[in-house]
Amino acid sequence: MADSWNKKEREKKKQQAKKEKEERKKERRQQSEDGGGNAMMAYLDADGNLTSTPPDPNQRREVSLEEIEISVPRQTHEPAEPGTREGILTFFNESRGFGFIRDIKTRESIFVHVNDILEPLTENGKVNFKLGDSPKGPVALQVKNA
Repeated sequence: MADSWNKKEREKKKQQAKKEKEERKKERRQQSEDGGGNAMMAYLDADGNLTSTPPDPNQRREVSLEEIEISVPRQTHEPAEPGTREGILTFFNESRGFGFIRDIKTRESIFVHVNDILEPLTENGKVNFKLGDSPKGPVALQVKNA
């Protein structure tokens, strides 16, 4: 039984692909023998930018382990002030009982709990509050409309 034209065409394509693959393999082998393997090498310069040139060993700088910070250091908050502050109630969820006030002076977002609210507040309204500290950061105390 004779092969159909379609089968011959597929076989021809398969042989061509095999031949091209073998040529690419030879090319890669030749490049690695010639030292062309560094064509894809990238380096970092002193500013952290990628370059194709290796760094100058004379500009090498030793770094002590104490200088390396793996995580973000804890944010320090200013201590509570005795006076009242002004802010805008940016978010408040009545069903969950908490919200956030944006301090007008420092632009800091301050947590407020429903138990620290003295009167009903409206979202995006101006409020007066005293600043307090908690283990998680600053909190608004004695919050009322301005």
